[in-house]
Amino acid sequence: MLSFRASLAFLLSASVLAVTAFATPTHKKTSTVHARGTTHHISKPSRTSAKSRHKKLHGQQAIDSARVTEIQQALIRQHYMTGEATGQWDSTTVAAMQKFQSDQGWQTKLMPDSRAIKMLGLGPDYSDAINASGSSFAPPKAATDIPAAQASGFAAASGVNR
Repeated sequence: MLSFRASLAFLLSASVLAVTAFATPTHKKTSTVHARGTTHHISKPSRTSAKSRHKKLHGQQAIDSARVTEIQQALIRQHYMTGEATGQWDSTTVAAMQKFQSDQGWQTKLMPDSRAIKMLGLGPDYSDAINASGSSFAPPKAATDIPAAQASGFAAASGVNR
């Protein structure tokens, strides 16, 4: 009985070893080319290598020279730059923008921060928008221009007596 169990264990371990020995390799050769008596093996290219060779650039890569001129003029008005606006994003402009952003307590980047652009007065212009008149970004009406009924409604709602 003991020899039967020993031989059974031996056969099972031998079959496991045989299966792993005859298993297919992890790198498969896709095709074989025969030319003039020589054999060449062509392997399948990996997916990541093709993608890494052709990296696509995203987002804005450079600032337009007209926009650089506007930024430089604003930095000159704010006394962060001296001289004339050249329209070139050079080291002087970068240093001035970094100093401006640093003085505001913002992170200094090579590209201008949107908050810095707005602070320099170069933010978006909505004056030509369809709903520009009477919108929330239009200047508020003077207190004397509010109708009396509306003003009394505001006072009643706020609990303040006029």
